[in-house]
Amino acid sequence: MITGIDIVQKQFEVAAGLPLGLSQSDIGITGHSMEARIYAEDPSKGFLPAIGDLAMWRAPAGPGIRVDTGVREGDAVTVDFDPMLAKLIVHAPTRTAAARRLDNALSDLRALGVITNIGFLRQMTTHPDFISGGITTDYLDSRNISDFAEPDPDTATLVAIAAAASRFGLDRAGSGSSESFVDEHTGHSGDPFRTLTRSFP
Repeated sequence: MITGIDIVQKQFEVAAGLPLGLSQSDIGITGHSMEARIYAEDPSKGFLPAIGDLAMWRAPAGPGIRVDTGVREGDAVTVDFDPMLAKLIVHAPTRTAAARRLDNALSDLRALGVITNIGFLRQMTTHPDFISGGITTDYLDSRNISDFAEPDPDTATLVAIAAAASRFGLDRAGSGSSESFVDEHTGHSGDPFRTLTRSFP
């Protein structure tokens, strides 16, 4: 994103026999870019891979945001494959702005049904050591992972979400619309929350 050139697209074009169409002098670098890899894993248990069904998957979008993913809502995360769900890449004029954009994009990412490292990544991207750039590849080896634990969720917020979800399910059941709902990706019919996860939240 710092060059504005999609390298993967260029690889396909060259493989198809098309000219590269640019030289090294044509490539400039602007701003800062950061990438976060979204995994189905539990940071509190040594980043142990997690399995389950993606009951909800909503990727962020907007200026300076790119999401490379191979999953979609309703997919099963199993032990048979790498638990990486997506790569979230952001670009901004400065490192601080890029870190802020990454945190905002992570906060907009919705992944329900499996344990993920999203909360850990949010805590990490807002940590002073990360923002200053004063970290190395062995940084986490010298730190207590609990330093990056998510804060306990607000009980009132959880109650409100549960009430809204319950009401949503009752409304759908009462109107009969849940029976006519068919997910275009999975073929599941009925209320998607109940079909995919059996309960929500």
